[in-house]
Amino acid sequence: MFSPASLLNRYPREALFFLVASFINSSGSAFMWPLTTLYVHTILQRSMTEAGFVLMIQSLAGIVGQFVGGSLFHRLGAKRLIVGALFVQGLIQLSIPFVHSWPLYLALMTGLGFTFNLSFPAIQAFIGFRWKEQRRELFNIVYVGNNLGMAIGTSLAGVIATFSFQLTFLFNSVSTLMFALFFFLFMKNMSHQELIGDAAKAHKEKKRTNPFTLLFRYQLYLFMALGAGFIFFSNTVWNTGVAPYITEKGMPLSSYSWLWTVNGIIIFAGQPITSWLKRIMRQNLSAQLIASAVLYAVGFGFMFLYHDSYSAFIAGMIITTFGEMLISPTIPTFITERTGEFAPFYLGVVGAITTGGRLLGPLAIGYMYDQGGVEPTLLLATLVATASVLLCLLHSFFQREKPSQSASSSL
Repeated sequence: MFSPASLLNRYPREALFFLVASFINSSGSAFMWPLTTLYVHTILQRSMTEAGFVLMIQSLAGIVGQFVGGSLFHRLGAKRLIVGALFVQGLIQLSIPFVHSWPLYLALMTGLGFTFNLSFPAIQAFIGFRWKEQRRELFNIVYVGNNLGMAIGTSLAGVIATFSFQLTFLFNSVSTLMFALFFFLFMKNMSHQELIGDAAKAHKEKKRTNPFTLLFRYQLYLFMALGAGFIFFSNTVWNTGVAPYITEKGMPLSSYSWLWTVNGIIIFAGQPITSWLKRIMRQNLSAQLIASAVLYAVGFGFMFLYHDSYSAFIAGMIITTFGEMLISPTIPTFITERTGEFAPFYLGVVGAITTGGRLLGPLAIGYMYDQGGVEPTLLLATLVATASVLLCLLHSFFQREKPSQSASSSL
């Protein structure tokens, strides 16, 4: 069961310190990301189109950052890559409120999108290498903790922004720099070879391998990444389809906010159900990916059929949240278990592909909403999620994964 007592008794103290640091960092990150559009429109006096452009270039920079971060993990070493990326990210966050030039602001936000994603695959690889025996559970705990931190940070960000936007950037920067300091101290006396452990010898023998040749092992990652990208593409319907529809129906904005409250409640309180589902699937990671895609397709399909009722959106959020709870920890777990010393590279590649889904989703679904309202957006989300089921099935076919005998029971 997921509880504070189980964390204290079950995991090494260093893992607990990491979980606390990750939680603080996710809380601090929430002070900025939800307010970007509002800051651009109200403080910088730019149009909503320009605000959307900022988010787009951040996503594009993030795609590059994911790929570069995964490729540099072994070349720079985990400590230099993670600490360096987080340090530069924190400095950019600190400088943003003092910049009033629109071109310079765009440059800083591009750099922020790049550095934020530069460290992401490296941190995931760090978890997988450092705590091999418990990585399945820890990936899940990090996912739950980060969502809890985002919920707390988002709720506080709006309040603090009413007093000063500068304070939100300050909190964001401080949390990032503290995370960088944590990694600097934590890995101060830890060599890169010590971190990657058993994979060190294999990597030394293969260190001349051209990273681009690894892309040809497409059966290992491509269909999983595309399936996840399709899921994240369809999931953008919440912001670009459901949100404006609820407003047009005359419902208060709190009705939309309540959907995300339900999301947060299910992520935390629904862990026993998720654990039960994983036990039914015998901890088979490919089966978990398929189940996640099915839940998304069912959730969006239900909303498409009964969108005239607000309760259908509540039900859809509950169903798709369980899909989210299955896929989010499963992807880094699968990659770190199956790709060994090359896990950072594949984490970066998969992250770049899934970020592409998040980038294209708002554009396509927003266009569909402009053309016909909420029905075509929900239909598109359902069809894309259904296509992700087929991609995950194809991934499972190539993997033929056997149930893990050594994996710890999920939370």
